[in-house]
Amino acid sequence: MPPNIHAAAEVVDEHTHVPEPVHEPVVISDINANKVLATSVSPVTEAEKPAATSTPVPRILVPRSMLLLTVLHVMAALGWWHVFTDCDRRTFYHAWLWGIASGLGVTAGAHRLWAHRAYSASLPLRVVLMIMFTISGQNDIYEWVRDHRLHHRHSETDADPHNATRGFFFAHCGWLMVRKHPEVRRQGAKVDLSDLLADPVVAFQRSWFVPMVLSWSFIIPSLIPHLAWGESLSIALLISTARLVTSLHCTWLVNSAAHIWGMHPYDDHIHPAENLGVAIAALGEGWHNYHHVFPWDYRAAELPGYGANLTTGFIDLCAHFGWVWGRKTVPRDIIKRRAKRTGDGSWEPHPELTDSGNM
Repeated sequence: MPPNIHAAAEVVDEHTHVPEPVHEPVVISDINANKVLATSVSPVTEAEKPAATSTPVPRILVPRSMLLLTVLHVMAALGWWHVFTDCDRRTFYHAWLWGIASGLGVTAGAHRLWAHRAYSASLPLRVVLMIMFTISGQNDIYEWVRDHRLHHRHSETDADPHNATRGFFFAHCGWLMVRKHPEVRRQGAKVDLSDLLADPVVAFQRSWFVPMVLSWSFIIPSLIPHLAWGESLSIALLISTARLVTSLHCTWLVNSAAHIWGMHPYDDHIHPAENLGVAIAALGEGWHNYHHVFPWDYRAAELPGYGANLTTGFIDLCAHFGWVWGRKTVPRDIIKRRAKRTGDGSWEPHPELTDSGNM
């Protein structure tokens, strides 16, 4: 995506101030959609891509990150052992619910709300989403969004933080164990994050991230089973860590598996693919070919229903109560034209959808 991440949103925003809640999705008009496709979310041209390095940049390991990931995975393995042997079943279900909450904090919060501005949310909901995202332990919102916007703008180049052309492991979690490529730092400094700096919810979380992540991801979810039904505190902590690590891998699959395996019905010239398995694991984030072609669509997919897109169902439920408005979608004819023009031929129309792209 271009340096101005908000270009697509600005095409469809109807208000300069916070609008009253609107329950119906905002559909981009044909003219504006074409404008967006032409100028806002098209992949960078060959001339714009970061120059390939003549000498490969050595991968400099970051021991602290490697040690942290190792400790977390050992604790997670012990946690899963307790899940299958001697923990109270309520502890497992409690961890599962916290895992779903943290996943929605990533998908509905950091990704679709803060990174892509695909919809608008009330202050109370933004606070809830911020807490849910904090449970995931995936850094603070500011840094997560910066890396994600950079990833869209320079996907599969040296400026992509988790460039999938460097292999599955690197795109999955290896990128967290090595120093960033110089192009990531150079291009990352150009990413516009002014909207995040203006959001007090994001600013608060960034200022208090370490105590918040320790509290919401480890202490509180460990104390609840211990105090509520007498679970061993050590077992509760290990299972909380297992929940954290499992949710991390679900998110990482979007960067790795969904950039390597799957069909390309909307654009056969990019790596992101449609991957059902990733969509289920990541609460709807696996329809990645569509998402990279139409990143401003709050659904991050064309498919109807919520079965493999729980995040969209959550956003729609919040819209029903007036906590969400301005949900952006793409007209069906625009999707069809793009699929016919650049897709791999696997695209098929969905009879459940209307011409506007909605059910």
